[in-house]
Amino acid sequence: MARQAGQKKQAKRKAPAKKTTRKKKQPVAEKRSGLLRRVWRWIWRGALAFFALIILAVILYSFINPPTTPYMLAEGRRLGEVDQQWVPVEEIAPVMLRSVVAAEDANFCNHWGFDMKAIRTALEQGGKRGASTITQQVVKNAYLWQGRSWPRKALEAVMTPLVEVFWSKRRILEVYLNIVEFGDGVFGIEAAAQNMFHVSPDRLTARQAARLAAVLPNPKQRSAVRPSAALRKRAARIMDGAATIRADGRAACFED
Repeated sequence: MARQAGQKKQAKRKAPAKKTTRKKKQPVAEKRSGLLRRVWRWIWRGALAFFALIILAVILYSFINPPTTPYMLAEGRRLGEVDQQWVPVEEIAPVMLRSVVAAEDANFCNHWGFDMKAIRTALEQGGKRGASTITQQVVKNAYLWQGRSWPRKALEAVMTPLVEVFWSKRRILEVYLNIVEFGDGVFGIEAAAQNMFHVSPDRLTARQAARLAAVLPNPKQRSAVRPSAALRKRAARIMDGAATIRADGRAACFED
């Protein structure tokens, strides 16, 4: 009995102690690296989602008429209301399309949204003249806000070539002529033709179309109804330019 008790005590002494498993602590650097990877993943996902929304917005307006614009909303709050009615491009006198192209973007049919020649000329002149194309103006007016901030310029630079990809040149002009400002609270060619010459847009003469185009891009300082001597000269140049781009084929991309 004594021997058995001694053997039991010896067995107890020899029995290995149970090891307690402890989780190794994750190094701080590894934790930070994992967090950064997750942050970058969410940034990329957000950027892709934002870019997808931009593409969707551009595609939608390729066949849906913009109900309003940020600038129209701002002017509506300032003035109480604005005058604007949508009119299809087929109901606008072709000379009006040629006149705004001659006035604002003579190489409209030959560029993909940016007129590099006009940009170089503007840079050489120290930025004293603008180089925005009609496509850029459509992007700014239809989607963005006014002003010269870098975020707006960056969005404009991204969206302009997308509009050129998904819209036809004729569609670009249709949207432009329906949302551009021709006078204080007067937006679009329908309201401009009715308010200033008491005719529908399809009845505009070459002279009337040239005067309307001549007020751009400063309709608050210029008047198509009471044109100054300078505006009359500008309108005469626009009339000549509209005839020229028709003759040399630079209107082919938007003419029937």
